[in-house]
Amino acid sequence: MILAVVKPEPETGYLKDEIDTNNTYEQNNYFLKSLEKFLKRKQPLQGTVHSPSYKFYSRSSIATTRKLLDGAIAAARSTVSSSTRPPALTRLRWIWRLAGSYHLTHTTHQLMAEAAEKFTSMGHDRLAEWALQKADEERGHDQLALLDIRSMGYEAEAVVEALVPPAAMALVDYFTRSVQDLNPIGCVGYSYTMERLATGIGEEYIQAVEALMPAGIQATRCLQVHSGIGADLEHVEETVKLVSGLNPQERVDVAAACYETALLCFSPPKEGYISDEELHYILNPLKATHAEENSSDFLDRLIK
Repeated sequence: MILAVVKPEPETGYLKDEIDTNNTYEQNNYFLKSLEKFLKRKQPLQGTVHSPSYKFYSRSSIATTRKLLDGAIAAARSTVSSSTRPPALTRLRWIWRLAGSYHLTHTTHQLMAEAAEKFTSMGHDRLAEWALQKADEERGHDQLALLDIRSMGYEAEAVVEALVPPAAMALVDYFTRSVQDLNPIGCVGYSYTMERLATGIGEEYIQAVEALMPAGIQATRCLQVHSGIGADLEHVEETVKLVSGLNPQERVDVAAACYETALLCFSPPKEGYISDEELHYILNPLKATHAEENSSDFLDRLIK
């Protein structure tokens, strides 16, 4: 059962708008409070298995692991208190989101390959295999974002060079630092959170984005792949199964990374939201003379 119900937010390329934590807190109130207390201390946890406050982690199953990871995401959502609402989604703002999606996916293949090498050197073959699989799964997803931007009539490479959303780059920086740690296990929590939140994007939201586009323009390739109609549901379950087989400290480390990644996803940008006027000023000189044809075969191959 998925405990955290999420809905899409139009600024980051992933989800950060709403998450229903009521059921999670009712069912796991003691656990979540303990998790939040630990995470807010920002200190390494010692003696996890023997600590009375963390009896939850002494036994593992797929069901309890799912509650652990989704509970960390829910705890992050409850931590962020902001009345700031994002601007309404427009065509220009969709290009901003696509630029964010490009930056989020551009380094994934390389970083996951690096994580796999580290896990191998640590003798953690299951995590190494998982990271290699992720590297393969995410290969070429940045090209989907470029295809979407091109289909909207813009020079895609110039757009992603000009538009570098701070929210997306904060996530990329966190992902990079996780991989560069002596133990890159934080990348498991990062990956789970991003894919778990993306599963909340359904047909209704995709259709709402498509309704913004002129007839014949296909600009939701990247969104479809990173949504509930793509492969992320399967990926989430695979990661839950993987994490359920880790030792207690490792599961806490993954949950901590879920919490910290979710905080970045749910927090409004400190610099405020870019306006449509600013986007128009940046994007107007980047319009392409001829939009490239859609690459439906590429999309079909990635969705499978």
